Amino acid sequence: MPKIVNHDERMKQIAEAMWRVILDKGMEGATVRNIAEEAGLSLGALRHYFKNQDDLLVYAMTLVRERATERIEAVAQQNMLPKDMIMAVILEIVPINEESLAEMEVWFAFMAHVKHRKHELDVPDDGIFVGAHKLIAYLNASGLLKEGLDLDMEAERLYAIIDGIAMHALFDSERLQPERVKKTLRYHINSICVD
Repeated sequence: MPKIVNHDERMKQIAEAMWRVILDKGMEGATVRNIAEEAGLSLGALRHYFKNQDDLLVYAMTLVRERATERIEAVAQQNMLPKDMIMAVILEIVPINEESLAEMEVWFAFMAHVKHRKHELDVPDDGIFVGAHKLIAYLNASGLLKEGLDLDMEAERLYAIIDGIAMHALFDSERLQPERVKKTLRYHINSICVD
């Protein structure tokens, strides 16, 4: 009897193999051959799911975003105080554990790789800019933001802080340990909120 293959799971397996190759060898090592080998598949089997490396790249990027979104949605379902909710959501984005660190490293590698090819590829947006606007709007609707703040600029600043912390936590992890990341984010949120 032929083995039944779950195509969605196999595609995720291949994308995760691509992530591991990128983490080990960088984007330049993320060849179809290396990815197939890491996934334990033949080149033909890999090409059955993705006709070329670009298709796999876009799928793998989309999967990174989907996983972070799923974690954020799970946090949003919890009954938390607004400032705690904001912190919990942001901590699902920035690299403070092995999973989010790997995702961030892969995401930055992807973005550097596709920077000059965005017009050719259907590159997914990371959603952080829109998310920052939603977080600021949530704090405002909860009555927690200090009066007189420019909400658009606060969202822009939060977006910059999230991206900056993510980059520094990735590239300077000895200095910017998870506790320091949390303390910095909490400091910022407290600075724009009423006591």
